[in-house]
Amino acid sequence: MVCFVLLLTAFTMLMVLPTAQTKAQGSDTNTQQLDEAPFYPSPSRAAMLSATLPGLGQIYNGRYWKVPIIYAGFGTLIYFIDFNNSNYNKWRRAWIARVDGNPHTVDDFPLHSTEVIERAMNYYRRNLEINYMLAGALYLLNILDASVDAHLMNFDVGENLSMGIQPGLMPSHSQQHTSIPSTQIRLTLKF
Repeated sequence: MVCFVLLLTAFTMLMVLPTAQTKAQGSDTNTQQLDEAPFYPSPSRAAMLSATLPGLGQIYNGRYWKVPIIYAGFGTLIYFIDFNNSNYNKWRRAWIARVDGNPHTVDDFPLHSTEVIERAMNYYRRNLEINYMLAGALYLLNILDASVDAHLMNFDVGENLSMGIQPGLMPSHSQQHTSIPSTQIRLTLKF
């Protein structure tokens, strides 16, 4: 476990340090120009960091507030995985004890029918499988969020961008060659 943490730390440093070194080298040549240039993270690096350790890509992007949300989601899913797994195993042992055919096996649930025990076992197994799928989806969403957030860091949202919606009347011609005004919505985009 310690070896894994050391390897993970070394990998993280190898991914993050080249960016810091590039900034340091640029400060020797022209400090004023570097201060004005914003930092745009690499989407592939952010995705790789999030795939390595969930939340690391969000830290790389500077979105620190997302990390507790990610770990709260994983913590909740781990709790429900443990809860459903222990209940599934309890009902599975009861079902096996009921159908094994050995008269000396102790039945922990003598008041429940075999169908009820089997239904409870299947219920907790289904919930366990759903929780595993949700954990995988949260992991992929974490990677996707880091990558998309890095892509959108350099998206221009300056004041030159605007959109206007205006109502209006537009003349339309009928078959009798008379002009009948109709309503319209005019959409104006400025780049």
